[in-house]
Amino acid sequence: MINKELVIYICKFPFVLPHLITLFFSSSKIKELINEDLAVMNKRCKKQRSIAYFLIFRRPYRNLFYYRIPKSRYFRILLPKYPLFTLVNGLEIDGGAFVLNHPYATILNAKKIGKNFICCHLTTIGNGKHGDNSSLPTIGNNVTLGANVTIIGGITIGNHVTIGAGSVVVKDIPDNCVVVGNPARIIQK
Repeated sequence: MINKELVIYICKFPFVLPHLITLFFSSSKIKELINEDLAVMNKRCKKQRSIAYFLIFRRPYRNLFYYRIPKSRYFRILLPKYPLFTLVNGLEIDGGAFVLNHPYATILNAKKIGKNFICCHLTTIGNGKHGDNSSLPTIGNNVTLGANVTIIGGITIGNHVTIGAGSVVVKDIPDNCVVVGNPARIIQK
């Protein structure tokens, strides 16, 4: 019996080659960020997978790859972006995995997102007023967002923070907290 995943991989691999060549000629900083992302993705799926695997089978990861490599605009014809996950230009994302748990209908528009950021579906991060990109959130390291989380305004989310599903965050959150509710409140430090 033929392995369906293997057939898809072999058929789509030629479309991945330009991506890999571009990565090869990218700066060392971009390579480092992508390697950190790959390490976390591999740890998460508990198997060693190549970048080609993630580009072919994990469309949200493809969006992150395209975000990391600015010259990838032309490759989107070969492997299209995932339309239900948006990374807004100007966002600064640290490496080391930006873990995406089925990011359906997710929009991330922040000043900065730190390392080890985990995000579930239906998450919105953005400005407090329509069209005002001066009031964007800043998110620290090791932050986990549950499903349907909304973070708006020029606020700061500290390091080692977990935000529960359905929370609406409109005020600063200090380090080492668990936050839930609408409006969000700290339930554990």
